Amino acid sequence: MAVSPTPTDRWSAPATGAAIVLAGGFGALVTLAGWLVLRAVSLPAFNTSMVTRALATAGTVLIIAAAVVLVALWSRDRDHPAPRPRWRQWLTVAVGYLCPAGLVLTTTGLPLSATALYLDGLQVDQAFRTQFLTRMTQTAHLADMNYWGLPSYYPSAWFWGGGRLANLLGLEGWAVFQPWALISIAAAACMLVPVWQRLTGSLPQGVAIALTTTAIILVMHPDEPYAAIIALGTPAAILLARRSSHGSWFASCGLAIFLGVSASMYTLYTALVAGTAVVIALLTAIVRRSLVALWHLLVTGVVSIAIALIVWGPYLLEQLTGNYDAHATAMHFLPREGTQLPLPFFSFTVVGLLCLVGLIYLVSGFDRPDIRALACATVCFYGWILLSMVVTAVGTTLLGFRVDVLVTAVLATAGILGFAHLRARGADYLYPDRVSPRMRRMFSLVLVVILGLGGLAYAQQIPSRNEEHIDHAYTDTDGSGERADRFAPDAAQYYQEIDEYLRAAGHPPEDTVVLTDEIRFLSYYPYFGFQAFTSHYANPLGEYTQRNQTIEHWAEASWGPAEDPEALLGEFDGARWRGPDAFIMRADLDAAQAGEDAFKLHLSEDIYPNQPNVRYRAVFFNPQAFESSDWKLTQIGPFVVGART
Repeated sequence: MAVSPTPTDRWSAPATGAAIVLAGGFGALVTLAGWLVLRAVSLPAFNTSMVTRALATAGTVLIIAAAVVLVALWSRDRDHPAPRPRWRQWLTVAVGYLCPAGLVLTTTGLPLSATALYLDGLQVDQAFRTQFLTRMTQTAHLADMNYWGLPSYYPSAWFWGGGRLANLLGLEGWAVFQPWALISIAAAACMLVPVWQRLTGSLPQGVAIALTTTAIILVMHPDEPYAAIIALGTPAAILLARRSSHGSWFASCGLAIFLGVSASMYTLYTALVAGTAVVIALLTAIVRRSLVALWHLLVTGVVSIAIALIVWGPYLLEQLTGNYDAHATAMHFLPREGTQLPLPFFSFTVVGLLCLVGLIYLVSGFDRPDIRALACATVCFYGWILLSMVVTAVGTTLLGFRVDVLVTAVLATAGILGFAHLRARGADYLYPDRVSPRMRRMFSLVLVVILGLGGLAYAQQIPSRNEEHIDHAYTDTDGSGERADRFAPDAAQYYQEIDEYLRAAGHPPEDTVVLTDEIRFLSYYPYFGFQAFTSHYANPLGEYTQRNQTIEHWAEASWGPAEDPEALLGEFDGARWRGPDAFIMRADLDAAQAGEDAFKLHLSEDIYPNQPNVRYRAVFFNPQAFESSDWKLTQIGPFVVGART
């Protein structure tokens, strides 16, 4: 029985480009509108009530049900002689393009609706990310999040965009984290639909892959939005690399933009995608005995680097022209997950099933160029994970545990492509003489419904899978000094008073360096810190280790040669970096001035290969060294705050 050619939903290159821009733009607007609505209603906290969970599930069911019904009808229409109604055609495109944004809202936005914080609140890494957003809200320059006078080392693109959104909406930096994370993830997820529609020639496949990868990212990597965005686009970028190596300038352009933006946001995934693209191009050049693939690779590399230099240029220039003893410890992290290979195809979930089908399809469909490219990417990703384990022997890692999500996304994408191939060819291939058009349509419908229900089962678990992250968003004290679950706030409730005190003393945040270990204070208010709280997120040009030694020297000297306030000020002013204009330390001021207490500050140091990889130790300053007219001291909550006069 002959198989008729499959109708295609593939649009032209200009139409695809326009669709990508429109899908991202409308996805962002829909998410922003949804966030504003959620902020306007009064819902109970996620960690104290089941109401929010129920509403999140109901919203997820409606989103996925609408998408499944419309794409099922779309698939049925391919085998139907009558033309597809135009109203349903446009409705399917609109729902298909925007349903990923709806999924982000219902599974993540709605559970967070009663708090102003994002997933994980102000826990560890989120404190640094919030600090960076606060800095980028205060200035449009690519300044370092913590150190005065330095360009940013951490890729700034996502944070710069968040700062501009904060300025537009009139929000503080910490308060824009949640809406910007939701908006940026949703916009990227919506843009995937037209991308995959172009790559597969099928709108249903585009919707299925976009929804699936969005759900996977929201479960595995939602707390780091800029990394989540790049992970979302990685499977598509692999296929763009394959088509670029075969001479497609449209694919080369798309890949160059992706790599340039990726490098401006998250370098680890950029390195993996770029490395895979190089492998694909080299293999293509060898097999085809042509330099076309290498020429496209060169052009793609030059364009992507030019884009990335917009963000990386200031840092690289400063590093080359300055005299810095720069050391980075960002790779010094090895959790338990980094010691095991990810094997998602053995997971008893719908994603596990997709990954298993994907693994089978990567092997059985290796003769297909796109599948061969995904197989190549899978091998490269697993190779990076293994190499990350091996290099621990020389005192570092390659953060291989963060690649788990890429492996899962690629295998699940291959699984969807495998099911699509089964739908299009499977029944005809197995039983060519027994498959009527009606049976073929029924087979397609059953497959779509089963996969849709499986996807729903997985998606409705997203809030529960992120429960710990969501709980932190409700239990941490926000920048307004309140906890969203209405329990008593912690010491962060005094930050606003500290800010007011420093401003009144003539120290505006944009021109004040503060010596403190209260990283959350710097997350909420854009003061510069004399020292970052850990070396792993610190700018290498900030010379973290030397600063720690300097602070320890100051503390020791304050009990000896620098006990005199003038001598300690001389130490501050004689440092190779701009010295502190103010300090926030823990102590009881009355007891300290009576000689019964000391000003306490914590320093952290990298102790990799130990896990945890950070050790904190306290240093103590002599209160007598600050008793002069050059300092104005006050007690605010548990903190002693000092400001230079």
